[in-house]
Amino acid sequence: MYTNEDLNQAVNEGIFTQDSIEEFRDYIAEAKNITVVDEENFKLLSGFNDIFVVIASILLLSSAGWIASSISSILSALVVALLSWGLSEFFVLKRKMALPAIVLLLAFAGAVFGFMHEIFDLINTTAGGVEIVVASAFTAFAIFLHWKRFSVPITVAIGMGTVALFFISLFMESFPQLKEYLSFIIFTFGIAIFIIAMRWDMKDRRRVSNSSDVAFWLHLLASPLIIHSLFLGLGVFDNQISMLAILLIIFSYIVLSSISLLIDRRALMVSSLLYVLYALNSLFTKYGLESYGLAIGGVIIGVGLLLLTAFWTKARAKIVTIMPHTIQLKVPTI
Repeated sequence: MYTNEDLNQAVNEGIFTQDSIEEFRDYIAEAKNITVVDEENFKLLSGFNDIFVVIASILLLSSAGWIASSISSILSALVVALLSWGLSEFFVLKRKMALPAIVLLLAFAGAVFGFMHEIFDLINTTAGGVEIVVASAFTAFAIFLHWKRFSVPITVAIGMGTVALFFISLFMESFPQLKEYLSFIIFTFGIAIFIIAMRWDMKDRRRVSNSSDVAFWLHLLASPLIIHSLFLGLGVFDNQISMLAILLIIFSYIVLSSISLLIDRRALMVSSLLYVLYALNSLFTKYGLESYGLAIGGVIIGVGLLLLTAFWTKARAKIVTIMPHTIQLKVPTI
């Protein structure tokens, strides 16, 4: 069985033309009476063998790291990093297994970060927070090499997260007074990553290539950075949240939901659910429904999300059609 990525690779190799591939997809959809819907697909599992390989890999990496840690934590991190790369050579590069690729990448990135952190901490015991700066810089470079070798879609998101950690820790270490503006700095990085995610999305408006998977993970990274810093600035977790703050949170969620519909990405909505639920609970508590505030808020949000899911394509169509033509050309097709 071949995938969309296989077809795209065939186009790159000159076996088929892009037009012939599009005609083939349309023919199959029409012949099998397939209705194209916005489901935000991404590659995670190709079969139970993926889970089997992940379990075996975790057992191997954790056990090998544990044994090596009896000698030193530096050796333990190095062993995990090398084993993760070696396993990727077979299960990712040759077998093209999606879930093992994600797990092995996370293990590799974590091991490299731990290795560099321990090395620098050993060299300079008075470094303070500088070891995080150094470790994140080396980890970002290692992730870049991993991307050049294996091209796992989540790699770009992990790399951008590491780069953000590098700059944030560098700013905090160089200018301690910036800690008061940490939420704003995180929000800025979230917006920057969101823009990068949109650039990847615009490469594949039909959501059939590897670029769409890369964009998915970038959106999944950008969303909590944006949402957490935004709602934290609105005072979500203040002991006495004001009515104005509650209304602003609800309004912000409506705006974020509209953006999610426009770009056909649900990550923004999912990331902000906790904050909206908290705001609704606070709202109902103010009106004497302390015992049922959380439950009523959950019912309202749950029903709303299910209705939105059922009519996602129609809702998208209404929002996209009122947008300027230049924006319509940059978002996924209806």
